[in-house]
Amino acid sequence: MTRIIECVPNYSEGRDRGVIDAIVSAIASVKEVKVLNVDPGEATNRTVVTFVGPPESVVEAAFRGAAKAKEKIDMRLHHGAHPRSGATDVLPLIPISGITLEECAELARKLAERMYKELGIPCYCYEAAAFKPERKNLAVCRAGEYEALPEKMADPERKPDFGGNFDDTAARTGASNVGARNFLVAVNFNLNTTSTRRAMAVAFDVREKGRKAREGGSLTGKLLKDADGNQIWIPGTLKGCKAIGWYIDEYGIAQVSMNITDIDATPLHLAYEEVSRAAAARGLRVTGAEIVGLVPKKVLLEAGRFYLEKQQRSLGISEEEIIKIAVKSMSLDDLKPFDPKEKVIEYLMEDPAEMAVKERLVRMSVKDFAAETASESAAPGGGSVSAVMGALGAALATMVANLSAHKRGWDERWKEFSDVAEKGQALVKELTALVDEDTAAFNRIMDVFAMPKGTPEEKAARDKAMEEATLYAASVPLKTMEASLKALPLALEMAQKGNPASASDAGVAALAATAAVRGAAMNVRINAAGLKDGAPAAPLLERASQIEAEALALQDKVLEAVGLSK
Repeated sequence: MTRIIECVPNYSEGRDRGVIDAIVSAIASVKEVKVLNVDPGEATNRTVVTFVGPPESVVEAAFRGAAKAKEKIDMRLHHGAHPRSGATDVLPLIPISGITLEECAELARKLAERMYKELGIPCYCYEAAAFKPERKNLAVCRAGEYEALPEKMADPERKPDFGGNFDDTAARTGASNVGARNFLVAVNFNLNTTSTRRAMAVAFDVREKGRKAREGGSLTGKLLKDADGNQIWIPGTLKGCKAIGWYIDEYGIAQVSMNITDIDATPLHLAYEEVSRAAAARGLRVTGAEIVGLVPKKVLLEAGRFYLEKQQRSLGISEEEIIKIAVKSMSLDDLKPFDPKEKVIEYLMEDPAEMAVKERLVRMSVKDFAAETASESAAPGGGSVSAVMGALGAALATMVANLSAHKRGWDERWKEFSDVAEKGQALVKELTALVDEDTAAFNRIMDVFAMPKGTPEEKAARDKAMEEATLYAASVPLKTMEASLKALPLALEMAQKGNPASASDAGVAALAATAAVRGAAMNVRINAAGLKDGAPAAPLLERASQIEAEALALQDKVLEAVGLSK
């Protein structure tokens, strides 16, 4: 899985567009980082910037943003409606995919240390990055705001995690709060009522904080307190959720507005189900949900899989179809159209021009791909065609699994076939990517031929580049072989246990996967032969022969199972 984190720093400037643009430009100067949103506020005199990318790139961009904020913002002159303690006030790192919260916390601590050592900015670490339990709460770190820093920095118990005296740098920059937290999903649940009071009652039922306890359990009874005089609270049913009820003039309905601060404890789909239950208990109905802002792809994929499981349907369908199930199950398009391309972080990160190059072949129609292959160009060639055959073999095995999951009378076996289909979908995705990667490997060799070779140094560099490119060109078809081999046990299982009406499809799946293995093996051997150093070639050739033998044996078993053996 691609490693992606989000960063949502808040800078103490919301009025001077020149300052804001300078900070955003510093962030955007880091390769692979994509700025998704810039939200300045005049009254708060504060700007929230949202950007995403690989962890190391995002951390570097966060550092550059803090450096530019130090240069452009003087906290001695700052006034605004929002609490603040520094020019870069809060700087959270948020795991999106392929990375844990704990890893983000460690990155945040190192970033805070670097900000102090290289920029002189005092830093508190908060939430998951906190060194002290009480500093998990941002309000504790920012207590007293900027004006309290001289006193706090002189107190060993309250001074920043990184920072010494309140010197000239600290006076200018204030103290930054660097942390790590889970992604926050903001969602509004639409109710079939105009009553704010009833929406608020549902919000109290489900939010973690719950509601104040009253005599008789009524909404208007006398407040109940404990022996120490403290208010007694009745907790709600959803962990890591904050919620209120309100009325929206634009839509003419009441909503339960919720922030899910821990999507691991309470995924979006479970929040939807629980708000629906609590609303029904009060005679109301949830008509849909409205996601505010962006979401990681996994939020919708988890929701889609949840509803597919409830329907006892196969999970081995495309990513796009799973997300469509999520959208329809929670009526995310109830109030306005919901376009995943505009709401999902991973999709927003994609560069259309870059993806058009990276996926040039797989985006073609079958007719165009065949025409491209038949042209005078040497690529795409046998390697890419082998990857296509492997993808089609895996796809056919997946199709048989999905048809078997829906076969009348086999309802109790849906999970068995769904598991096979999920494996098949993963292989289709892997092999599809290899179609273009194989051609890219060929082009890499062609690029080496264009390198200069006049001087001894240039010749040495060219020879090294050719060896590396040739090794890569041999390794890519080996990956095609490995993935195509994995499709054969799926074809065999479907030939033996799947829908008998699709037995021939399982046979074709095996033939296609085996052809992919044997075709890719030719590319491994011809490219390995071009390696000057025989040592790297030996394991490639040995593994290729092993895979080919295994594939042929599995193909025979599949053909025997479907009655197509000699």
